[in-house]
Amino acid sequence: MERDEEAALVRRVAAGDREAFSVLLNLHQRPLSAYARRMLPDASAADDIVQETFLRLWSRAKSYDSSAARLTTWLHNIAHNLCVDSFRRDARIRFTGDDSEFDGTGSGPGAEHDAGERSECVRRALQELPERQRSGLLLCHYQGLSNRDAARILDVSVDALESLLARARRSLKKKLEIDYES
Repeated sequence: MERDEEAALVRRVAAGDREAFSVLLNLHQRPLSAYARRMLPDASAADDIVQETFLRLWSRAKSYDSSAARLTTWLHNIAHNLCVDSFRRDARIRFTGDDSEFDGTGSGPGAEHDAGERSECVRRALQELPERQRSGLLLCHYQGLSNRDAARILDVSVDALESLLARARRSLKKKLEIDYES
């Protein structure tokens, strides 16, 4: 959907149009849910974050500025801030997500076991990354946001984001080499 079309829908949401809200919900719920589920310790908490994100879209639609950011960036920013707030409330930070991103390409029981083992190694390695590195990696790699949009969400420069991503990738590579050798 074009940026202008989304902006028009957001204006309709600001005017109380439930149909426009439904369209935006259908467009953005899945990627926001995937992001929150990768960031938070359990699916229920992730669902709460997504629900709160859309409640804020409904209640704060008038504050959205389409010239400042794409709607997906604005919504991911809200979800990210809610996740960070959740981390601060909960000392346990664990990574969860669906396994679809880590499925193996082989077939049969052995391949499924290997894929599950690789998936668990990746999950553990991501969990051990500092929050900002994990967030940057998830926003760019899994959510498909541009470096510029991810930098805006994390409130850092693009250069700082690229540095975070480089450190995250180095850490992941090192952790995965150690885990996979064990």
